[in-house]
Amino acid sequence: MRNTLRALIGVAVFLVICEIVGRSGLAPQQYLPPPSTVLQELVRMLGEQDFLRDVVATVLAWLIALCLCAVIAVPAGLLLGSVPLLRTAVTALIEFLRPVPSVALIPLVVVVAAGSPAGKIFLAVYAGLWPLLFNTIYAIGEIDDQLLESARAFRISRTQVLLRVKLPNVIPFVFTGLRLSASTALIVLISAEMLMGSNGGIGHYIYLASSGAGRMDQVLAGTLIAGVFGYLINAGMAGAQRKWITWAPAGGTS
Repeated sequence: MRNTLRALIGVAVFLVICEIVGRSGLAPQQYLPPPSTVLQELVRMLGEQDFLRDVVATVLAWLIALCLCAVIAVPAGLLLGSVPLLRTAVTALIEFLRPVPSVALIPLVVVVAAGSPAGKIFLAVYAGLWPLLFNTIYAIGEIDDQLLESARAFRISRTQVLLRVKLPNVIPFVFTGLRLSASTALIVLISAEMLMGSNGGIGHYIYLASSGAGRMDQVLAGTLIAGVFGYLINAGMAGAQRKWITWAPAGGTS
């Protein structure tokens, strides 16, 4: 409760400073509108069906991308973490693909996807895949060897070892990786909506608002919605992790 109060005070102080700067004339309000103007525009935008459709489009695309990340990265991470020979064979390929920026693939995706939602979803999956994959691989390597030796001594089947030994140790790391993937996928998704000119989405709305004469109040209002959505995602997943995964501390790598 105390931390929440401090956070709210910090936000309030920041908004007051921005309001003073915006009203003082140090910067033209056309380019740096005060928070009161941005919030007023945000309230108006929330009453527009077109803007709400853009928000829904981004949320649905993000959910699809995150589900695909989990479906691909978790089984692949479990397999690569459990089979050292396979991990060694594909390490060079993974390390080659991992540093490639998602935005560098936009020209190729534009040609292939032709503005369909599949393009931005692919980019979000590509960016969000790596944190979850590496956290899952790392989690397998962190399992105590004594647990595995004890399971073998009792002749527990591989399926039971996976369900009763590996998964309980892996889940905290996987959840941490999922939080990282969720934030990364959202950032790339909105960026792709802006750069690809895709139909629909918060990023597309921000792009249209910034084009031509430019409406910085709408740009900042759309950015605020994206920021609040990202905060709620992280806070919600962190709360779920604390509530549901109580048998082990959260771990992971970035």
